Amino acid sequence: MSKSADAVIIGGGIIGLSAAYNLARKKYGKVVVLEKEMFLGSGATGKCAGGIRAQFTTRINIQMSMKSEELLVRFKEDTDYDAFFDQCGYMFLLSSEEQVTGFAKAVEMQRSLGLPVEYIAPDRINDIAPKVRTDDIIKATFCKNDGLADPNDLVQGYATAARKLGAEIIVENEAAGLIIDNGTVKGVKTRNGDISAPLVINAAGPYAKIIAGWAGVKLPVEPVRRQITTTGPLDFVQMGFPMVVDVASGLYFHRESPGLLLGWADKDVEPGFDESIDPDYTDNIIMRALDRVPALETAEIAKSWAGLYETTPDHHAIIGYSKQVKGLYQITGFSGHGLMHAPAAGLLAAEEIAGEKTCIDISPLAPGRFEKGAVIEETNVI
Repeated sequence: MSKSADAVIIGGGIIGLSAAYNLARKKYGKVVVLEKEMFLGSGATGKCAGGIRAQFTTRINIQMSMKSEELLVRFKEDTDYDAFFDQCGYMFLLSSEEQVTGFAKAVEMQRSLGLPVEYIAPDRINDIAPKVRTDDIIKATFCKNDGLADPNDLVQGYATAARKLGAEIIVENEAAGLIIDNGTVKGVKTRNGDISAPLVINAAGPYAKIIAGWAGVKLPVEPVRRQITTTGPLDFVQMGFPMVVDVASGLYFHRESPGLLLGWADKDVEPGFDESIDPDYTDNIIMRALDRVPALETAEIAKSWAGLYETTPDHHAIIGYSKQVKGLYQITGFSGHGLMHAPAAGLLAAEEIAGEKTCIDISPLAPGRFEKGAVIEETNVI
């Protein structure tokens, strides 16, 4: 293990590895990634639903997703690693005039930024997503650029490419503290010894608040449990079945192997690190799914699991240097859209750290925005 580095990244999930790859690609210097678990991406990244979408309600989130989709399309060209990315689309089902009005404003902004979003009439929905109940649906939005990615593919792709470029990725070595002198980062304490470095990047996902706390920095990121359930084989689920979001109930589902992956966000779950499976939570998901896709009545449940969102008050990521401690860079708080924003986030962080002009203005994601009170909330959070 290196005793010194130019940058130490805490967190070997998709965000930390994207940042490592992009810094290494820019020849930033010696980049070291610390992951406490045996396997990279085994935390929040490995437990996510895999959705990739740009249908958000704020300009910055739309831009982040569009850049990520652009980078995912050329992922193999850039990294020499063939990662799965299926642009099967995202469909939002709207069943009230209030939803239609709200989405109309978002669609206008999305189209103004170049995102090819279209409206789908109820009688066309089953052509794209068979067996979905549509009798109460007024219309749907659909974007063919959105879709699904394999989290493990992206993790391995970024890790492999970063290593080839000289980055050092260390698993089973948990960060235990920050070395700070006179308000300036000097390195990281680990279970296997200290690493001196003038830059520490906090990409610890749900645990980012703890890392920041070592430096006396208050980071408004809270871990919140979410659950997912998958079904056994379903004959109506074929290649091309999109991600479908029932806006009224909060249910989302997409093709997962021969069946469907089902998810829902329980807004009553209190923040915490508990990742146990709550049977009542699972039942809630299944009941919502049966209501929207009655054909699931004969389906078998394959498995269920829980993972953590890293949520911020405005449901936007935090990307940028800490104002309180020199040399501490935050890249966290993606509020459930970390996988879909990781390609862009890693690139943008590397650009800023390298002293370049970022390809997207990330000032709306600056860590100090909450103190200023100038925040715009993302409302299309699943």
